Amino acid sequence: MVHGTEQEAFWEGSFGNEYTDRNRGPRLVAANTALFSHVLCRTRNVHRVLELGSNIGLNLMALRQLLPGARLSAVEINDKAACELTANLPDVDLHRASILEFQPRATWDLVFTKGVLIHIDPGKLPLVYDLMYCSSSRYVLVCEYYNRKPTEVTYRGHTGKLFKRDFAGDMLDRFPDLSLLDYGFVYHRDPNFPQDDMTWFLMEKKGMLMNMEEE
Repeated sequence: MVHGTEQEAFWEGSFGNEYTDRNRGPRLVAANTALFSHVLCRTRNVHRVLELGSNIGLNLMALRQLLPGARLSAVEINDKAACELTANLPDVDLHRASILEFQPRATWDLVFTKGVLIHIDPGKLPLVYDLMYCSSSRYVLVCEYYNRKPTEVTYRGHTGKLFKRDFAGDMLDRFPDLSLLDYGFVYHRDPNFPQDDMTWFLMEKKGMLMNMEEE
């Protein structure tokens, strides 16, 4: 498949396969379950969830434990990862596509990324922000590497493949009716449920917040 950015080709190819082989196992699912249990405490009525860049489904496995009745959907560019996701979670509505090419035909209560926006061409981020905002009926979650100023970091010897910034700040500035609901950080040396120094931000559409207060 031909894509418009070098990052898409990078993750669809052999490096994406190697990433899939490296990142797996019950400890990662347990750490994700702890993280999402904290996030979901601040939400209500989450029945439909979309993950952009799901890989083999480690985040969705955690969400399946926490939201057993929810309908889970995923977008994944790498064939190897997509096949494993289908094997791990056969009921997931999987869209085999690049995030930049995905055209949703529905909305979800929660739309999220985890360790994905950092690998998007910075010039394409507005497209992804718009996708997340428009495909969410209520909540948007970003769990990424945070930096106040946009910064490129060499990633396993590769340049142009990892970019840190204030992704949530970008979205809050871009969409005035988004409000910050909660945020947190998970340290790589957490004794029980470590993450890779990830910072997460849960946002909600203000219109939905007002409707909830009126109920």
